[in-house]
Amino acid sequence: MSYSIDVNLLLYGSDQSSPHWEAAREFLHQKLSEPDIFYLAWPTAMAYLRIATHGRIFAQPLTPVEALSNLQHLIAHPRVRTLAEKDGFLAEYAAATAAFPVRANLVPDAHLATLLRQHGVRTIYTNDADFRKFDFLRVINPLAP
Repeated sequence: MSYSIDVNLLLYGSDQSSPHWEAAREFLHQKLSEPDIFYLAWPTAMAYLRIATHGRIFAQPLTPVEALSNLQHLIAHPRVRTLAEKDGFLAEYAAATAAFPVRANLVPDAHLATLLRQHGVRTIYTNDADFRKFDFLRVINPLAP
């Protein structure tokens, strides 16, 4: 089985001030030790770089070198594959979002959901309940009690 993650798990795993820091780090280490393929979408990777280095969002922002190093380490793992949009992405996005209005903060979630759909990845681990709007995804919150 393959899966992907939302950026929030990467951010929690990098932010020692987060109450989710230990759980997110443990989750990521556990998933990387399993035989399943971990698909990391480029929008997730770029969001990580943007947010982890942002002083008004991250309590203790990482330096650009630290954040990039974290990402490079993850991508170098033998079970991690990166995902990008294929031809026809916009039509697939329109189909995936036709049932409800998508605006503001839901746009990047819809982007990721559609990208996963396009590549046949049906499971996403996230702390963001908005992904439940996409009925083609199996959404698992690894931080839930």
